[in-house]
Amino acid sequence: MNTNFTHHQSAHCENGVASNLLKHNGLNISEPMVFGIGSGLFFIYLPFIKVNHAPAISYRPLPGQIFNRLAKRLGLKIKRQKFSNEASAQVALDENIRRNVPTGLQVGVYNLSYFPDEYRFHFNAHNLVVYGKTATDYLISDPVMETVTTLTHNELNKVRFAKGAFAPKGQMYYPIQVPEHIDFKTAILKGIKSTCRDMLAPMPIVGVNGIKYVAQQIKKWPTKYGTKKANHYLAQMVRMQEEIGTGGGGFRFIYAAFLQEAAAILNNDRLNELSSEMTTIGDLWRDFAVEASRIYKNRSTQSDAYNMVSGQLLNIADREKIFFKKLKKAVS
Repeated sequence: MNTNFTHHQSAHCENGVASNLLKHNGLNISEPMVFGIGSGLFFIYLPFIKVNHAPAISYRPLPGQIFNRLAKRLGLKIKRQKFSNEASAQVALDENIRRNVPTGLQVGVYNLSYFPDEYRFHFNAHNLVVYGKTATDYLISDPVMETVTTLTHNELNKVRFAKGAFAPKGQMYYPIQVPEHIDFKTAILKGIKSTCRDMLAPMPIVGVNGIKYVAQQIKKWPTKYGTKKANHYLAQMVRMQEEIGTGGGGFRFIYAAFLQEAAAILNNDRLNELSSEMTTIGDLWRDFAVEASRIYKNRSTQSDAYNMVSGQLLNIADREKIFFKKLKKAVS
């Protein structure tokens, strides 16, 4: 069983799944447009929750929220299902495949056999599409991979029912209705205004305030926890920023591309200027990641390395605060 599904590689899994599923259903929407309308740019620091023995940091909203917000703002209908056991989850997925319905799944990363070993750890918010099945394998379109791939029946069941934080519980989702006419202008404005609210939220661990709070904590880590633990915390932050589907620096580049598309649709040249500014901020995130990685790999030549990366992050927080205030004004 195999649907006529076209695989498109993307920078981020949930954006890519949403874009690919909607293209299959007749709506030609780019990954940046999915991300922007779905208000995917976010930041939260949760020191009281540990992921891989380090404080939880996320550069995006909860799994599924980007697609849900996109659907609401575009008037789409999406069906989501969770299951109590592998057997019922497999029956439902197989029925979709029989009906030629490519289906998005939330899965755990650790047992994805086609991932390189260094990317396989306990993270349960990855997304992919199943578009077919053979006697031994499921046919997989994972948007972060260059080409389509496969998982055995047992492997897919295992990643669908991975344990731990954000356990997917066999979750599957797919569009069931796409309107013939869509108001992109209104959806874009709603998406931008929501992102500005999130990033400028008056809470110490959310948005630009959250970035500033982490920056202030970083310089305390070596004294408070010792070098080994501080290095682990820093490595976890960079991993979530650059290697895993929560995105940090890369999300800034996707958002910049969204603003370029939005500028044309809204006929708003100010958004093009802000797109360039966001690209520069994305470069600053990448510079931070490079310096941080030198520290936890014991390759830094800086005598005051933790204070230096703390300063980099404080600068990013200040730049983003100014940016989102300007963006809010540009669409008000």
